[in-house]
Amino acid sequence: MARIGIIGSEGRMGQAIAQVLASGEHEGSGGVDKGQSPVELAKASDVLVDFSAPVALAENLAAAQGAGIPMLIGTTGLGEREHGAIDAAAQHVPVLQTGNTSLGVTLLAHLVHEAAARLGPDWDIEVLEMHHRMKVDAPSGTALLLGEAAAEARGIELAENSESGRDGHTGERAEGAIGFAALRGGTVAGEHSVIFAGEQERITLSHSAENRMIFARGAVKGAAWLIGKPPGRYSMKDVLGLD
Repeated sequence: MARIGIIGSEGRMGQAIAQVLASGEHEGSGGVDKGQSPVELAKASDVLVDFSAPVALAENLAAAQGAGIPMLIGTTGLGEREHGAIDAAAQHVPVLQTGNTSLGVTLLAHLVHEAAARLGPDWDIEVLEMHHRMKVDAPSGTALLLGEAAAEARGIELAENSESGRDGHTGERAEGAIGFAALRGGTVAGEHSVIFAGEQERITLSHSAENRMIFARGAVKGAAWLIGKPPGRYSMKDVLGLD
């Protein structure tokens, strides 16, 4: 039974993970939230899960590294600085970073990669997502994960080939671009669709999250999987054994 510490324990995901741990095969070792140090929590845990905020990531990684334990990062809105910190920490402890801990979304990203690899650049790719009104970042971490899967399959950099926030007279769609559209409203847990639009035909791959608990269950599964792994950077694809 793994002892899992929750960083961001008072947030929606933190509370959902605590519910999973209360009724599952693993146990919670405690939690911290904004303004609280994760150092003692790390010492009492076999693995940490972080669903807090980008600004806290460096301190959280340092706590995991100091205790010599792995960490799963589900915090979204990360930039180059945060990814650099993850790369540095992953040289010493196993770190799993993902924009979505759902096993279904993980498989969806795999399917998006497969489709993008087999369909030519004349097939336009659009990523559509919708979340609850309280979500603060757009596109969502999951949308970016799906876009990255498509970009990787086509051998291009997503940052240099993405389009989002179209408004007004934008001109024609750039060839080979990966488009993003974000909707916000209500209490939607998460809706994602990847549209491959070709000449007179379309393929749509999609996933619907009906309850936040799917992310919590995936996070617990991923965190437990990390225990005992060698230092390195991992993803949910590794948890499912996907290439």
